[in-house]
This record gives sequence, C-alpha cells and structure tokens, in this order.
Amino acid sequence: MTDTIKRINKLEQQVGELLEICQRLGNENKDLRAQLQQLTSERSGLLEQKEKVRTQVESMITRLRSMEKA
Repeated sequence: MTDTIKRINKLEQQVGELLEICQRLGNENKDLRAQLQQLTSERSGLLEQKEKVRTQVESMITRLRSMEKA
C-alpha cells in the first residue's frame, strides 16, 4: 500500500470513530433531555404538594390559636 492509501484508510477509520461518538453523544443527550423533563415535572409536582401542605399547616395553626382564645 502506498502512503496515501494508508493515510486515507486511517482517515476513514477516524471518521467512522467520530460518527460513532456523535451517535452515542446524541443518544446520551436525548436521554438526558428526557430525564431533565421528568425531573422538572416531578419538581413541579413536589412544589405544588409542598404549597398544599403549607396551607394546611397554616390553617391548623390558625384553628389552634382560635381554640386557645376560646
């Protein structure tokens, strides 16, 4: 094989490796975006739940204070 052919073969191999890496990173990115979406949704639900519980606790405290005054 001539030197040029060896270089071309080496370059083809490197391009193939780069394509594999790009594919893997693309899949990883897709998975991470899906995970981020899931975690964002979960966080939103937890914040709503926390606010609901906070409101309930405040309501209980208010009732207890009114019972103390009675």
